[in-house]
Amino acid sequence: MFTGLIEDAGEVLSADRAAGGLRLGIGTRLAADLKAGESIAVNGVCLTAVSPAPGRFMADVSPATLAVTTLGGLIAGMRVNLERAMPADGRFGGHIVQGHVDGVGEVTALTRDGDHHWLVVDVPPDLAPYLVEKGSLAVDGISLTIARLHASHAGFQIVPHTLAHTNLAAMRPGDRVNVECDIIGKYVVKAVDQAR
Repeated sequence: MFTGLIEDAGEVLSADRAAGGLRLGIGTRLAADLKAGESIAVNGVCLTAVSPAPGRFMADVSPATLAVTTLGGLIAGMRVNLERAMPADGRFGGHIVQGHVDGVGEVTALTRDGDHHWLVVDVPPDLAPYLVEKGSLAVDGISLTIARLHASHAGFQIVPHTLAHTNLAAMRPGDRVNVECDIIGKYVVKAVDQAR
């Protein structure tokens, strides 16, 4: 489990296709604390750390994961959001993020608003029932609060710290992002549907 509070914006060192999957090499200061087999979220996707070494780790991405996330579009030099799994005795600062991507959204705007920015993401329409204004949505693994909502168009006010310490500053309209809806919201929608 994760919280959506990004610990580091790492760099893709390599992205090699192999047997239908992908092997990523990620450069990050977090590698010093990783053990082989530990979970780490890469742009919101829960992956398993392999061969951690000072300054870098590897991760294998299965064909099934490539089919439903943006990880297949990663190339060397790109920034990725990283978060280690939350320890059982850790502080809970974001929201419950599983690292199980619900869909791929599209950035439609990132505009400056004083010291802040507005990010607008078009979320797949089938996920609209799980979106609520002032609710949470993980965008490329970042726990964000929906400040504006129109159907499946979610708007977020981005604070300077988040822009500076994640991959958001490089986002442009048309970019694809991994989105994960709040698990509590998904359970509520399912319970209501079953009660009908």
